[in-house]
Amino acid sequence: MIVLKIGGSEGINYDFIADDIAALVKEGQSLIVVHGGSALTNKVAEQLGHPPQFVTSVSGFTSRRTDRRTLEIFEMVYCGQMNKGLVEKLQTRGVNAVGLSGLDGRIWEGPRKDTIKVIQNGRRVVIRDDYTGKVEKVNTALLQSLLNAGTLPVLTAPAASYEGEAINVDGDRAAAATAAAFQAEALIILSNVPGLLEKFPDESSLIRQIPAAKIDQFMSVAEDRMKKKVMGAQEALAQGIGKVIFADGRVEQPVRRALAGEGTVIA
Repeated sequence: MIVLKIGGSEGINYDFIADDIAALVKEGQSLIVVHGGSALTNKVAEQLGHPPQFVTSVSGFTSRRTDRRTLEIFEMVYCGQMNKGLVEKLQTRGVNAVGLSGLDGRIWEGPRKDTIKVIQNGRRVVIRDDYTGKVEKVNTALLQSLLNAGTLPVLTAPAASYEGEAINVDGDRAAAATAAAFQAEALIILSNVPGLLEKFPDESSLIRQIPAAKIDQFMSVAEDRMKKKVMGAQEALAQGIGKVIFADGRVEQPVRRALAGEGTVIA
């Protein structure tokens, strides 16, 4: 089993990725796909007059401020255009893909945060009306039934809170939880850079290998969204998956290249 997370940033080539997925599926590779949609969500939110807001937690992680209207826009883009667009690309390549959110069938489940503590203008602020959380449980039985039926699950946020509410969860960490639940041989995270860069955005500063036991030491070089990817990798490896690879989603055969060792391999 391989869990593939496709980022939602500008520059990612979904046609190259779909080509590669289709070839791997035809060869019998077991896959679960997870995707994001952040760049398009930002554009749509602007167009709808509810521009995106981002907050930085007291621990230094940046995430989307998710009030109820933002959640609705998020669902429109992630569950609608992005999910069905990717499913269509796979279907036209002969892959019987099924697109679902983590809310459907409680595929991803976890607590909604009662409050989030963020830094605004140098001060600590508590936000209470936020629809964010984290994935603690994965409905492996439902996903396995889809796999057994010869279909390819294509998953995206939101997840379900324990009370059944839609909650925005980090896609990289949700993919990591999914990989851990299936004890996957690899979690591949594709983005619009070739991997973890020591001197972002200098792509020649790619870090090619990180021992799993030393991943903590590399959190300091991770910039912005990459911090969540490193955290997800750390969580997945701690739960027993084989390896995590940060790789380039802009190139042809991105999954095969990642499996061949291109990108940043953490094992």
